[in-house]
Amino acid sequence: MNNYRLINNIVGWAVFLIAAIVYITTVEPTGSFWDCGEFIAAAYKLQVGHPPGAPFFMLIGRFFTLFAPDVTQVAIMVNYMSALASAFTILFLFWTITALAKKFIVKEEGSLTTSGLVGIMGAGAVGALAGTFCDSFWFSAVEGEVYATSSFFTALVVWAMLKWESVADEKHNLRWIIFIAFMMGLSIGVHLLNLLTIPALAFIYYFKKYPVTRKGIIWTSIAAVVILGVVQFGVIAGLVNIASRFELLFVNSFGLPFWSGFFFFMILVAGAIAYGLKYSSDNGKPILNTALLCFAFLLIGYSTYGTIVIRSIANPPMDENNPEHPFSLLSYLNREQYGDRPLLFGQHYNADVIKQEKGSWQYAKGEDNYEKTTQKIIPVYEKEKNTFLPRMYSAQANHVKAYKQWAGVEGDATPTFGQNMKFMFSYQLGWMYWRYFFWNFVGRQNDIQGHGEITHGNWLSGIDGLDAMRLGPKEKLPESMDRNKGRNHFYFLPLLLGLIGLLYHFVKSSKDFWVVA
Repeated sequence: MNNYRLINNIVGWAVFLIAAIVYITTVEPTGSFWDCGEFIAAAYKLQVGHPPGAPFFMLIGRFFTLFAPDVTQVAIMVNYMSALASAFTILFLFWTITALAKKFIVKEEGSLTTSGLVGIMGAGAVGALAGTFCDSFWFSAVEGEVYATSSFFTALVVWAMLKWESVADEKHNLRWIIFIAFMMGLSIGVHLLNLLTIPALAFIYYFKKYPVTRKGIIWTSIAAVVILGVVQFGVIAGLVNIASRFELLFVNSFGLPFWSGFFFFMILVAGAIAYGLKYSSDNGKPILNTALLCFAFLLIGYSTYGTIVIRSIANPPMDENNPEHPFSLLSYLNREQYGDRPLLFGQHYNADVIKQEKGSWQYAKGEDNYEKTTQKIIPVYEKEKNTFLPRMYSAQANHVKAYKQWAGVEGDATPTFGQNMKFMFSYQLGWMYWRYFFWNFVGRQNDIQGHGEITHGNWLSGIDGLDAMRLGPKEKLPESMDRNKGRNHFYFLPLLLGLIGLLYHFVKSSKDFWVVA
């Protein structure tokens, strides 16, 4: 059918309109719970929020606040931004689904039938509208938080990669890769979650360009992890770390003005990129040329972080961590105020500190140079109370109480590895992941904040016998709980339909299945 593109656009925008109306009409009228108040205030006056910051979110939010008729309407304007960003997320989700569906419904170019077209559009509409009304997504779509905008960038880059795939054999296909790199750079100024799309993008590229082999899959996986690591540690914090070393040398050793070393390093990087682009162009190296262009556009997007420094120098009322020079900016980007947490190996919560090792110095801006202020202290814990995969490590009293409750630790005993795993599966995975997942596709008990008790915030299917095994009988529930507005019964149907679709996708197109998975 020659009008596939037109119909795909019309239905996509119709789905966008439905999502936009739903989100705009249900938007929060003011600031919501958790970080929303901080983000709204940061956007309104371009202030510096908590590390590692969200400068691009702040800039977009500031634009939306310009339409507020008075200060009482500022919050809802930022919330409208989230609503529109979420509606666009649904639009790109629709186009992503139709692109994937078309690949295994249309076997040959020009062979699309009317029934095939209906199937593709139906798949896109059902999937996108299911996303529209998902509990978690709808919640983030109507409040002034970064997750709505972050979801938009995630949907955008995945759609853009599929657009590249559809024109990969054409002359100017690499412009899509460069566009994705730029969007990645901008998304860093919203939330780092967008970087998790890199492995999926890498496999879309591999499946399109190379024959599938076990060796190829392994190397693609390694390349995806390396690219993710380079962006996360090499670009976001790594470049600022190197720039701060130049800054210390230029200011403290050479006696030059503040920021001279930082800007010298920036010029050095720009010059290296320019030279690399000319060299790769003159010598016919398109892969190197594209990689350098991607790096350059990633940095252009990432440059929104300059807003954080500029506004911190202005000393606004909210200026968290005061990142107004390279060293405080590095600390800000590394989120050092939150401390370190052991991921693979570390201490139990009841481990004693047996000694303290000295770490790197921290610097502050003096009158005409940078001065050493404090030296980082690295605690060393007793060896016998360290473990693999430490899940219960915090010594804060309220945390210890929760650990014991969830893992069943008695008294002052050191938790066993089994109890450590019990906490991971019951709380970290069960309560903090699967519970939210089931809210969306199985059902929800109520909208009351829960802490593990059977009466608040659990998932609920609506199948009485199954629910009673976990939460007890519902016959004597008070009306306030039985008719709670957040109570939903889906009877596992969305989950089962999703699993059927997952299996069908695997059978029809295993490559795309693994990309989505």
